[in-house]
Amino acid sequence: QFQLVESGGGLVQPGGSLRLSCAGSGFTLEHYAIGWFRQAPGKEREGISCISGSDDNRYYADSVKGRFTISRDSASHTVTLQMNSLIPEDTAVYYCAADPTDYYGPTIQRMCQMTGTALNDAMDYWGKGTLVTVSS
Repeated sequence: QFQLVESGGGLVQPGGSLRLSCAGSGFTLEHYAIGWFRQAPGKEREGISCISGSDDNRYYADSVKGRFTISRDSASHTVTLQMNSLIPEDTAVYYCAADPTDYYGPTIQRMCQMTGTALNDAMDYWGKGTLVTVSS
């Protein structure tokens, strides 16, 4: 059974850091665009960072730009999200998703900006999510 598995969530104080990982179970992430999405209680799921499977271009939402870094680790076949300078507003369940679309250059932002039904229809795989809580 093919699926995505997230890890690395937890409780952290404001200003702290966490590193999330997304791995494929039964398949590799190499040729997929991978996105990190988050959903806070009562809010819609939002894309915060995406990386292309075609040219490794990256996109960051304004809310995380300068604080979060997305990267691929070819050796371990994972995509990581390094989160620094965390703030309480970052508290959410974080999901990774795999999109088979070939995004080039700045078009990768389209993946992160999809919402609702269009978002669910476009993704081949979703993880079950990992909870990040930023609190003192």
